[in-house]
Amino acid sequence: MKLLFLNRAIKIFLVPIFILATTTSVFSQDSLGSNDIQSYFNQARKFKNRDKIDLALETLNTAANEAEKKEDIKALIDSLHELALLFLKIDKEGDTEFYWDRASVLLKDIEYPYGDAMHKYIEAILLHRSNRNFQSLFMLNEAKQLNNDRNFYNNLLLTEARVYISLEKFDSATKNLNSLIVNTDIHEKEYLTTQAYLTLAELNLRTDNLAESAKNGENALVVAQANGFLEDIKTANALLSNVYERLGLYQKSLVNSQNLIQLKDSIFNIEKNKIEAKTADKIKDDYKTEEIVRQEKKIEELTESQNRSELTAILASAFLIIISLLAVTLYRNNQIKFKTNDLLQTKNKELQIARDGAVQAMEAKTNFLSTVSHELRTPLYAVTGLTHLLLEEEPQEHQKEHLKALKFSGDYLLNFINDILHINKIDANKLEPLNMEFNLNKVIHEVINSLTQSAKANNTKLILEYDAEIPGHLLSDPLKLSQIFMNLIGNSIKFTKGGEVKVVAKLLNKVEDDVTIYFEVSDNGIGISKEKQKSIFEGFEQGSIQINREYGGTGLGLTIVKSLLGLFNSKIELESTLGEGSSFFFEIKMKSLDDLPEDFSFEITPRDYDFKNLHLLIVEDNKINQVITKKMLSKKGMTSDIANNGHEAIILAQENVYDAILMDIHMPGISGEEATIEIRKFNQDTPIIALTAISLDDSLESFYAAGCNDVVTKPFKPEVFYQKIGENIFDKDIRNSMS
Repeated sequence: MKLLFLNRAIKIFLVPIFILATTTSVFSQDSLGSNDIQSYFNQARKFKNRDKIDLALETLNTAANEAEKKEDIKALIDSLHELALLFLKIDKEGDTEFYWDRASVLLKDIEYPYGDAMHKYIEAILLHRSNRNFQSLFMLNEAKQLNNDRNFYNNLLLTEARVYISLEKFDSATKNLNSLIVNTDIHEKEYLTTQAYLTLAELNLRTDNLAESAKNGENALVVAQANGFLEDIKTANALLSNVYERLGLYQKSLVNSQNLIQLKDSIFNIEKNKIEAKTADKIKDDYKTEEIVRQEKKIEELTESQNRSELTAILASAFLIIISLLAVTLYRNNQIKFKTNDLLQTKNKELQIARDGAVQAMEAKTNFLSTVSHELRTPLYAVTGLTHLLLEEEPQEHQKEHLKALKFSGDYLLNFINDILHINKIDANKLEPLNMEFNLNKVIHEVINSLTQSAKANNTKLILEYDAEIPGHLLSDPLKLSQIFMNLIGNSIKFTKGGEVKVVAKLLNKVEDDVTIYFEVSDNGIGISKEKQKSIFEGFEQGSIQINREYGGTGLGLTIVKSLLGLFNSKIELESTLGEGSSFFFEIKMKSLDDLPEDFSFEITPRDYDFKNLHLLIVEDNKINQVITKKMLSKKGMTSDIANNGHEAIILAQENVYDAILMDIHMPGISGEEATIEIRKFNQDTPIIALTAISLDDSLESFYAAGCNDVVTKPFKPEVFYQKIGENIFDKDIRNSMS
């Protein structure tokens, strides 16, 4: 009796303990399921798309049981994920989270990229359903990085399109949906096409494009009826009934409404819903029952293995006492854990809200700068272009002074816009360092030569101390290095009158082809106070208001230097004494190309070209810009035709032969990129040069991908404009052989 009582006591105490600490067997770590289990997934997918939810549930339950029998943990994870997605389809989010949580436990112990990708995908859908759309997009992007399965990627594109619609990013959503309409998915081609048509129809309805909505709805209905997608047939009928009613086509609306009523009232539909609910509850209950049976079996095995001696009884009693103490401790720890989790969830929500706000603010800032930069560059092109033309027409001496002042003001404003855009490109991670061969000594000399006149104006001496040990051929980004030196040396010249500015380049160390070079720009100018040194690298910061008024400038130069050096994983340092001068120094790691001869160069020497009798096409919607560009071409003996938009450009390019086409990118109607793509369909030879007031969001890669041979940013320097035309017309063979 005593032993029987102890056995029962052990069972009573162990059952809840083992249920709380549910264990998993040691499964094998094979790849995505066996072929048999994969066939269950394919069959379940067909049942789900045809809204045979009860059969899909039973098939996936069978797949889960098979995976457990074969001890295939990855196939079991896939089964749980498929069940979670199926319950999402019938809007049972609680059951979805039930299976998603169980998959989470299994994923902690193995490395399974496909399982992790699917896990994040389901989480993204749940986030979208709770209107946390930015977090949903972030999670979808993470899932996209983990897996390249075609069926998975297509379903991810569909979900991403729905998130974009919620965020009113209709162009991005339309792009995704159009790609799904012509998908080549081997498992769900027709289903994905139906979903794409339906979602596109809902998007059209939301944007009051009723005709397109009706067209896409009818397409969805045809595909759904042909494949027996019952739920999609209902959705399409409901949508078409609404669209036709709004279009005033009441007869068509009535037909769709009657079809919808028949589907909703059918006995099959009512019985189907009952069976689905019953099957879903049965599978979930069976899962819980099997878990209890497994735990009881383990308890029985432990009980049967007990030695029925008095010693065992004593040990069992001691064990029960220990378990009781652990249970009390566990209970207290759980209470603390619950409180901590509540606090963490509250803080996480606050952080998510703050993050969403920051993302929206950054997007607003980027859009604002993109719009403002384009709108400012366009009239600036007119100002600088007309100024150049007037200076070329031999104005009177008293007029030259005014024109030069106008040109200076235009250049100053352009540099200011470029500085702001430069910083924001770095902040938006849209700027990366290049990796190309160059001669450092030549780069520094070019910067110093360009600043010589400024130094003479301030009676300042420029000194260069260049280490002869520095290799002649280096691999890095010479353009960004030039920008760094231009800002630092120009800054020192501006604040140093009647003194000297010293530039130092010194080789610190060289290991094989890795070199580290020390740079320093120092002056004996006005210096910087200790207080201002802390904020001098922040945007729009100068020593004081008086300094700003006396010396001018935007206060962005050192901010750009700091940001550019960050791209090289370097940091700017400063030493300065007020009234004595300043010293800026930093180190940059580069690669050396010792195997190249010293006189070898990748650069093309600028040439003088004979432009006479060339005939060009100008594609520009701005009338003033048309006049300026045509005048600049005629100055060099070139003739030209003008197209006011992309559509006219395509027609003129078909009807005439041009030596080159100057293509504006931002135009109403057909953009410059779209026009270039169309022209390249029938003309692959004529050089096309993009002339654009490039903005923060513009991508040079997209211009080249469309078929442009080169890009010139408005407003441009005349010499650069002519050089680009000459290179693309006369040096085509040289450029093609180099590429």
